[in-house]
Amino acid sequence: MEVIADIVIVGAGIAGLATSLGLHRMGLQSLVLESSESLRTTGFSFLTWTNAWKALDALGIGDSLRQQHIKLQGLVAVSMPSGVTTAQMSFKASGKCGEHEVRCVRRKLLLETLVRELPPGTVRFGSKVVSIEEAGNLKLVHLADGSILKAKVLIGSDGVNSVVAKWLGLQTPTFMPRWAIRGFTEFSDSSHGFPPEFLQYFGDGFRSGFLPCDKKTIYWFFTYSPSPQVNSWVEKCKEQSEAHLKECVLSKLGNVPQEVLNVVKNSKLNSVFSSPLRLRWPGHVLWGNICKGNVCLAGDALHPMTPDLAQGACSSLEDGVILARCLGESFMKKPIGILKEEEYNRIKRGLEKYTKDRRWRSIELITASYFQGSIQQSAGKPMNYLRDRMSMIMAEMLLKKADFDCGKLFIP
Repeated sequence: MEVIADIVIVGAGIAGLATSLGLHRMGLQSLVLESSESLRTTGFSFLTWTNAWKALDALGIGDSLRQQHIKLQGLVAVSMPSGVTTAQMSFKASGKCGEHEVRCVRRKLLLETLVRELPPGTVRFGSKVVSIEEAGNLKLVHLADGSILKAKVLIGSDGVNSVVAKWLGLQTPTFMPRWAIRGFTEFSDSSHGFPPEFLQYFGDGFRSGFLPCDKKTIYWFFTYSPSPQVNSWVEKCKEQSEAHLKECVLSKLGNVPQEVLNVVKNSKLNSVFSSPLRLRWPGHVLWGNICKGNVCLAGDALHPMTPDLAQGACSSLEDGVILARCLGESFMKKPIGILKEEEYNRIKRGLEKYTKDRRWRSIELITASYFQGSIQQSAGKPMNYLRDRMSMIMAEMLLKKADFDCGKLFIP
């Protein structure tokens, strides 16, 4: 069976759904293909900085999400080896894009909000893409169920293992010698009592953070990297099932306050998971094909990065707004029938405009995040001393890289 669609988006993650909603706001239909049978909510929560809220407001869902998540007032960083608070920063200051806004948003709520705003049938679940081929100016998208989609525009937002990125010839993202354990704790009987702050602990080769989403839920993470000091512990944790991940984290947190330890202890086993960290090297983004004709990438398919700036999801929201705007401009003259050369060239120019914008922003974020993480998760006394001295500078970098406005959508 063959189906013709103007715009096909592979992947119903943050970037794919944000792009689809942006297009919908501009009066354009898209079809989102998701290989899973339902929304992928792994990851639980993520920090949304000023740039993400600019994008969410452009999509028209910012206020809805604000009502469900508390605004964080600042950041506190503590050095585990010394027990000293090395950075304390308020989020109340303003940048070039206005007052900073920081919240910890539940991934499930964001994805559900995005889908709810889309027309019924926009997302097609259980649709695994197995191959892509060209048919003139159209792209033929072959699915595992044997069906074929003819697309005038193909957008790959299918994550680090992107089929579309592979078709474009991009190298596979690199596994870093670092892992992350993430968890989510819900206090059903009472408030968790934590202040509205981003609390970080830096140890010898690890970093941990605790962020309240609302009055009853806290998201936490623990990232670590191999070193002579922690190699044996890392190998032990990698071999453990998820049932033992909490014990691994608790054994390293050590002397943090009891209420912080209780957050990890109270996490249900099905809300704790571990994963390796990956990134796409900046050189591959600079010289690789992230766009070709009427095909492009967005989200983690374009710019997988380490989580040290907490910009992965935020930049994916930026992608969605900017890509929708560029395509909207290309489709201003409503097409009829097959994809003609004039229309194809408009689409190509629109995607090239998007790519020019996102290429350099992606390189900037990937690079800054990588170096931030290299310092933050250092091991050994000399590196720990350097990290503690630079802690405030790195905290300020979080706000600096988030001080970005993706702009508005041109709604007809």
